[in-house]
Amino acid sequence: MKFKVLPPPADSLETVGEVQSAVPLVPDGEESCCMRLLRRTDVASRDAAREWLSFLRALELVEETAGQYRRLPHEADPDRLRAAFRNRVYLAEDVLNVVSAADGPLGAGEVFARVSDRVPQWERHRHEDAADVWRERVRRLLEWAVTLGLLERTEEGYVAA
Repeated sequence: MKFKVLPPPADSLETVGEVQSAVPLVPDGEESCCMRLLRRTDVASRDAAREWLSFLRALELVEETAGQYRRLPHEADPDRLRAAFRNRVYLAEDVLNVVSAADGPLGAGEVFARVSDRVPQWERHRHEDAADVWRERVRRLLEWAVTLGLLERTEEGYVAA
């Protein structure tokens, strides 16, 4: 399964660990887990908390069973996070491949242009501003890749780390 939802990029991997540790070890409902994230972290809204829960699932740090979430009992190991990001976040592998294959730095708009054909047709009709939604997702993918140490941001754009 691939996950599309990404929270705004974190400044560091420590932030990922902090948010993960705010999720209970004992399964609990989404509402309760979101409230814990709001109380125990810098997550600013319930929608952002939901995004974090999905993203933590993608990174294999949280699991959901029957509508309840629980923290998995392993830390946010950088190598493990990188592998999960590549394999479980929608378009992550494509974005990383586009940047790695480029002759020089690419801006977020250029990366979006090179992967936009991979956005499913139904997603293109889901939002009136679908291109803007997916441009933002690609920007977040790029920034998360920087946080995870997979890419580097330069003044000219993004390059492979």
